[in-house]
Amino acid sequence: MIVTTTQSIEGRPVQDYLGIVTGEVIVGANLFRDLFAGIRDIVGGRSGSYERILAEARGQAIEELQAACAERGGNAVIGIDLDYEVIGDKGSMLMVSASGTAVRV
Repeated sequence: MIVTTTQSIEGRPVQDYLGIVTGEVIVGANLFRDLFAGIRDIVGGRSGSYERILAEARGQAIEELQAACAERGGNAVIGIDLDYEVIGDKGSMLMVSASGTAVRV
């Protein structure tokens, strides 16, 4: 399935617009991951554990988006927008949301 942030797919004209589709994933923060990320913030460097969790959540949200598109009979999602939001008490969870337009090309 083609997924793109662009409004069209070069060489593949849209035959049918099937509506807006979304995928959302909420992940909880891990106490130990938070502790080590805090230490890394103090001494500098990147937080690989957070980057992995963020990549996994983004991938899962896009998979949900693709599944919603397939349920409508689509074979592509255009105009994808990714949003990240910290939610919960004291920012204890992260929500990754993907939305776009399901189409048949």
